[in-house]
Amino acid sequence: MTSKKTHVLPKTGWQGIVENWRSDLLAAVSVALVALPLGLGVAVASGAEPVSGLISAIIGGVVVTLFRGSHLAINGPAAGLIAVILGGIATLDDGSGQTFNYVLAAITVAGGLQVLLGLLKLGKVAEIIPSSVIQGIMVAIGIIIFASQIHVALGTATTFKNPIDKIIDVFYQLQNIHISIFIISFISLMLLIFIPKIEVRLFQFFPASLWVLVISIPLVYLFNHLGGRFTIDSKFLVNLPTNLEDALLFPNFNRINTLNFWLVVISITLIASIQTLAMAKAVDKLDPYKRKSNLDKDLIGMGIGTMVSGAIGGLPIITVIVRSTVNIHNNARTKWSNFYHGLLLIVFLIVLAPVIKLVPLAALAAILVHIGFKLASPSVFKQIYSMGIEQLLFMVVTTVITLYTDLLIGILCGTIFTLLVHIVLARMPIDGFFKLFIKSVSSVVKKSDGTYSIKIRGIANFLAVFKLKKLTDQIPPGVDVKINMSKSRLVDLTFMDNIVEFLKYQNNTGGTVVIEGLEDHISSSTHNRALKVSLKQIQPKLSPRQIRLQEVAKEHDFIFESQVNWNTSYFRNFQFFEIRPIERKNNCLYGSYKGSNIKWEMADITFNEGFSVASEIHHSTVQVVHLPVSIPKFILEKEGLFDKLFDRIMAFSGYRDIDFELYTDFSNKFLLMGESQTEIRNFFTKELIEYLEEKEVYHIESNGEALLIFKRLKFAKTNEMIDILKFSEKLVNKMLLHV
Repeated sequence: MTSKKTHVLPKTGWQGIVENWRSDLLAAVSVALVALPLGLGVAVASGAEPVSGLISAIIGGVVVTLFRGSHLAINGPAAGLIAVILGGIATLDDGSGQTFNYVLAAITVAGGLQVLLGLLKLGKVAEIIPSSVIQGIMVAIGIIIFASQIHVALGTATTFKNPIDKIIDVFYQLQNIHISIFIISFISLMLLIFIPKIEVRLFQFFPASLWVLVISIPLVYLFNHLGGRFTIDSKFLVNLPTNLEDALLFPNFNRINTLNFWLVVISITLIASIQTLAMAKAVDKLDPYKRKSNLDKDLIGMGIGTMVSGAIGGLPIITVIVRSTVNIHNNARTKWSNFYHGLLLIVFLIVLAPVIKLVPLAALAAILVHIGFKLASPSVFKQIYSMGIEQLLFMVVTTVITLYTDLLIGILCGTIFTLLVHIVLARMPIDGFFKLFIKSVSSVVKKSDGTYSIKIRGIANFLAVFKLKKLTDQIPPGVDVKINMSKSRLVDLTFMDNIVEFLKYQNNTGGTVVIEGLEDHISSSTHNRALKVSLKQIQPKLSPRQIRLQEVAKEHDFIFESQVNWNTSYFRNFQFFEIRPIERKNNCLYGSYKGSNIKWEMADITFNEGFSVASEIHHSTVQVVHLPVSIPKFILEKEGLFDKLFDRIMAFSGYRDIDFELYTDFSNKFLLMGESQTEIRNFFTKELIEYLEEKEVYHIESNGEALLIFKRLKFAKTNEMIDILKFSEKLVNKMLLHV
């Protein structure tokens, strides 16, 4: 089966607005509810007035939408720029009381530079920064955010400037903790951690950050009613001006002729551009319509928005992945959902201003502490280590330098350090390394059968990304490509990231890409993108799990492939993976059911939820069963306790849970949704329903020609894989009995 799930592209222009306003507006409501607490929190953490975050979020909607080159992205302030603004305040502080106005001037100029970069089509310059260096910067940003907000979350104060010193000072300030502030922060953190894990759509529909605000306000009332040491003063609450015109601040350009001013400008421009380009590409991978953003136009749009934002007291504007993911999950279709979310924030700011003033800063601090921890959590270090010990070294060095200097120096030093290590690993003199890079004769050739061949020679690291782009730009979408890397001396993670990005694009447009010639390269990790050096031929060692799977394959006459299988495009035919980009697929088992020609495959899948540096990385062992006949499209999964009530609320936006009056146990146990209720009701026979009622709950999805089946979001043990195979075989027999 090779058919693709297709979507009819939404119309553009006025026709697109008329056609899609309902779905875009509904998505914008959810996005605005996420943007409200995050905008407030980012501003407070950046050392700005809370309203600054809402100003930039509004500008990101109503202004940027008109100029940008992306489709479903949401634009606004982001946690990743907190460290830049904090650094700018520290750098430009001259005791005049105009420090933030100087920073606003730097923001405005940085926006102008972004527009210039976009006009000169230099948006891709940011892509040559090594992946692990960018990850190191994000870890440093996470630590800076955590350090800047942990004292706010505890109700304590610190005089230290360095983030590490701030964190250490927490232990000395424990005796000064404000008990009410601490309780609010603790409850807020618990909500942020556990609400996403609750499998009830009522909780999932409203973001955890909004639940934090809703619950924190009555807690303030409770503690103030108790009085005494529990009282929460107004200084611990969000401060909004009574007259919204007073919220506008204006830039002061008096320091434009100083070196420090331009260092802040360059830092804002660089970090904002890197994040915007990275997030725009990530959102494209989530887009069910498979549209591609114009990255240079995106830079122009963000630059214009940032100029306007800085000119009236707002923060820099970038593409934000969390809000973009919410937008896509809620079925947005065009860029106008971003515009609507900006309009809704204006309404919120006017109507909800009295309520916003009751929000404790501790609640916002908890949201940011949570974000900061996720950016720098142990799982991030573990993930990078899995890609190679050298990647962890690059990341840690970048992080440490950034924490003790600033973001700009961190990027420069991290990149230089990475390049020096590459030279050492290539075992070449410096001049020989650069000669091999400069004289690289990589080429692309079109063959007589219409396929293409790319030969990569010399040094294939982050400096060679531009050369790779020139090669891949010559290849039309949807054609078959063979990439030979046997003549490459060194292949790094950033180069492989771009190879894989090209591979996935070709797969999604109907082509295939085969990568060969890396058999003679060695690396410190089995990860498919790990840095590789051509030294000698080695045989990759199988992991204990792979050895067990190999034994299972021999025992049951299955086919087993341990290596990464790059062809994952078919999974996007299932709704579950439509907006969850697959990072890799390996440990594949292939077979067919006894006495039939029904073929199946089972594989370990790693995919992203949100596709950001702080996004959730999930693992699962999934089975795809290719059916010999067409069946209705449906999704079947476990139903939560409150989902029945919530179904009525969500009916307006298109959700339908198909229930069977004669099978209440089945209807209470499962959430069943699909395109055609009549076809699905006829398909789910008495035998099929009774079989499912007595079995453990699985996620089962039909795309009309195949089934997707998995048990939980973690790799299945080998005995569990056998159980899934037995379950699916009987399930398919029940399904096809009356077809």
